[in-house]
Amino acid sequence: MRDLLEDLEAGRFLSDPDPVRRAQIQMRAPLPKRFYKAVSVGSGADGFTVLLDGKTARTPGRAALALPTAAAARLVADEYEAQAESIDPVTMPTTRLVNAAIDGVARQADAVAEDIVRFASSDMLCYRADSPEALVRLQNRHWNPILDWAHETLGARMTLAEGVVFVEQPSQSIEALRRHVVSRSETFRLACLHLMTTITGSALLALAVDGGFLDAEAAWLAAHVDEDWQAEQWGHDSEAVARRNERKRDFLAAVRLVEALGPAAG
Repeated sequence: MRDLLEDLEAGRFLSDPDPVRRAQIQMRAPLPKRFYKAVSVGSGADGFTVLLDGKTARTPGRAALALPTAAAARLVADEYEAQAESIDPVTMPTTRLVNAAIDGVARQADAVAEDIVRFASSDMLCYRADSPEALVRLQNRHWNPILDWAHETLGARMTLAEGVVFVEQPSQSIEALRRHVVSRSETFRLACLHLMTTITGSALLALAVDGGFLDAEAAWLAAHVDEDWQAEQWGHDSEAVARRNERKRDFLAAVRLVEALGPAAG
């Protein structure tokens, strides 16, 4: 299911979920030349469309590049406007996400929603270190407020475990999360939720961002508590930092798109 949200450049899904690897794959093919001069946003029956020289831009699947709000369409338009002589999809994370939403998620929304729920059933925030104490405190500081929010706002009380041995979550909690995800299942929001979930390993974290409980930076820090603690002990690896920066670019694109979509319907 993760393939549904991967890049759709060149009219095909790219198979590698690692954003650095995706960038390497994209670099093998020559970049297309910028073929347009003017970028604008228009409105019509399909919503707000991205226009290139007055003509509606298309996804790799040849669907109209149309979004439900002007602010969301402007995010994509700005990425097209920022292109220089060539069009580099790596620098267009919002456009890639929107393409995936229109060409992939729209056709399989139920399966994408269920995949988010599957992540929640083994959510990263529920698996805690038993030592050292400094890491335990960091996890508690960043993760406990999110679990409290999920319980109080979504009705999902999660069971915690030490280590990585699977712990089954209460069925009523998973069902509560499923109902909430289904309530956010409009195509573009669902695509953002799925991308945030797969990047961070936490559906609860993605839902907290969507619900306005966490901002982007707080969510990113919470998603990397373990990684940051390890780096403080052993130092940073340059390749790991590069991969993290690429993931953050995609994550922030999803957050910006959620914000541009406005409150969820209902």
